Amino acid sequence: MATIKEITNTIEEFAPLSYQESYDNCGLLVGNADANCTGVLLSLDCTEEVLEEAIKEKSNLIISHHPILFSGIKKITGADATQRILIKAIQNNIALYAAHTNVDNVRYGVNYKIAEKLGLINIKILAPKNELLKKLVTYVPASHHAKVLEALFEAGCGQIGNYENCSFNLEGTGTFKGNNEAKPFLGVAGQLSEEKETRIETIFEAYKERIVLKALLSAHPYEEVAFDVYSLDNKLNTVGSGIIGEFKEPVTEEELMKKVKNSLLSSCLKTTKKTGKSVKKVAICGGSGRFLLKNAINAGCEAFLTADFKYHDYFEVEGRLLLIDAGHYETEQFTPEIFYEVISKNFPTFAIRLSKINTNPVNYFI
Repeated sequence: MATIKEITNTIEEFAPLSYQESYDNCGLLVGNADANCTGVLLSLDCTEEVLEEAIKEKSNLIISHHPILFSGIKKITGADATQRILIKAIQNNIALYAAHTNVDNVRYGVNYKIAEKLGLINIKILAPKNELLKKLVTYVPASHHAKVLEALFEAGCGQIGNYENCSFNLEGTGTFKGNNEAKPFLGVAGQLSEEKETRIETIFEAYKERIVLKALLSAHPYEEVAFDVYSLDNKLNTVGSGIIGEFKEPVTEEELMKKVKNSLLSSCLKTTKKTGKSVKKVAICGGSGRFLLKNAINAGCEAFLTADFKYHDYFEVEGRLLLIDAGHYETEQFTPEIFYEVISKNFPTFAIRLSKINTNPVNYFI
């Protein structure tokens, strides 16, 4: 039997918590991470109906896309739905976990799932994030260069886009003089040593720093390891907001709208006026994507699929592309499928259930 932490770790390996936006509240919100997990219920939202479903199914872990808690709560008296859910979850020993914007921001997350449903190819991040990369510089004796480099790559260093095991290596001379208490790997304590060393430079994602440094110190033969870690401003092209994808062959705007409506099981769509152009390149942002409108236009997209545009926002499109507002729930409804795929790869025989509750609070009169 797996613990709750072991189950949620698979989500965090796929979408690290460091990828979430500053306003968000992802991770374990209620419960004991070390408790044994009896079953997992996956849902877009954690509602009272979903909680009842978890109790009925004897699942003591609910993983939802939207966090039930976004900010601090001062009282838990049962005065509203959020408080009632917290009380009942605690009373029934059910853990509540949320994976929200961290799953939005990974390459194979929420937006990729929509693109997959639409049959898009050549998918890439629309607005890549920066300040997520670091560079490691260290110095290694020639005898251990290959060993240290291999250990760093295994720890996650050296990945740049579609390339891995990337590094820069430069031979030089290192000098050092140990005191009487030193036990140098090379040279003699108390004497100045000059040794042939290789300078290694490689990059890694910032959240991996602890693992990378542990690998370095474990593989390096020196008693005192010289290294530097630099924060980089470079964009990480595999992490960010929204995506861009292409159809193999251009489609008409009418065909695109029908495809979106059918793929997202939407009863209706809100759109801007058709431009009359054929559509090949499409930008996608599940949920509220207003902030990416300029990115989609500047990327040369003929259409932008998202949700939650307000009345005056539509004027800003100015006919430069076709805006399709398919609804918040509709563009994020497949997120539990992502959770299911990620968890089942690591726990293929575990009790994982997709919630049968439609949590969409918006209804349409057609």
